Amino acid sequence: MRNRVYAGLILVVMLLLTGCGAESKEDVLKDLSSKWVETKGYELDAKMKISTGSEPRLYEVTVWHTKPDFYRVKVSQEGEDVSQTIVRNKEGVFVITPTLGKTYKFQSDWPEKNSQAYLIGSLAQDIEADKDSVMTENKESYIFETKTRNSHQKMLPTQQIHISKKTLLPIKVVILNDQKEEQILISFDKITLGTSRNAADYKADIPSNETNENETAATDEKLAVFQTHYPDLQWEGVNKIEEKVIKDDTQERVILTYGGNKEFTIIQSPITKNPADLVPVFAAGDPADLGFAIGAITDQSISWEQNGVEFFLATKTMSRDEMISVASSMQASDMK
Repeated sequence: MRNRVYAGLILVVMLLLTGCGAESKEDVLKDLSSKWVETKGYELDAKMKISTGSEPRLYEVTVWHTKPDFYRVKVSQEGEDVSQTIVRNKEGVFVITPTLGKTYKFQSDWPEKNSQAYLIGSLAQDIEADKDSVMTENKESYIFETKTRNSHQKMLPTQQIHISKKTLLPIKVVILNDQKEEQILISFDKITLGTSRNAADYKADIPSNETNENETAATDEKLAVFQTHYPDLQWEGVNKIEEKVIKDDTQERVILTYGGNKEFTIIQSPITKNPADLVPVFAAGDPADLGFAIGAITDQSISWEQNGVEFFLATKTMSRDEMISVASSMQASDMK
């Protein structure tokens, strides 16, 4: 009889210990929300690797956020003098490209409609929004697999968010294509919660040390030479109909026309700097995060800058997701 009592007590203790050691997805999400979303602000440094092209591209990402609506995100390409900064302040949303001396202004609610994997508030909302998200865990981390809610959600529908059990902060985010292959990896180097900056820190200014004081005026530049870019997509029933090159004394433009199941036109030309671009220019539409660049998108067009080239895509038959798919796939090529 005594042995049976001991055995029963041991079983009860084991069940209690097992119950105490396992946290549900809801418990973890509640803890994350209180830690990430309720903080008055944060700052972080991260690295981003994009593997959607023929060669991986590496970027440094710095984020400042002060509640409720102030953001400053700087993305710099490693090994290149190329960066972009997106700022949200009381005046609106600005995209700044210091190396080109260009600033675009949007009337947009970014990032509310377009989740960003390097914004920890967005990650918490992604987990909460996906009722079918799955949580697994290992010794060090909780791992949430959720649907994405960003500009690439048709091409890149799934993400895995790795969260430290010790700090309850994200360690990395892996964004996957529909074959579950890694396409974007964001690794968080440092996250500081509870920070707060003044409104002056969120001004949409181009830092003087990031402008080129010795640049030559655009009117004095020789005709720029550039490689034509083509969309690296295999869409059934979509074909290139025409390629036209237009040149004048200072500029070359290439116009690509596609037809079939999807009809669209892409205009591309080399970027030239203009002192007038130092004044913010209003950009119609919303900011569109292409991974390597931030463009401007409307229901019938998208424009962006990449590899020293300005692009404009116009269409009446494609969705915003499809336009972003084309823009994200553009590759320089000698192929005609």
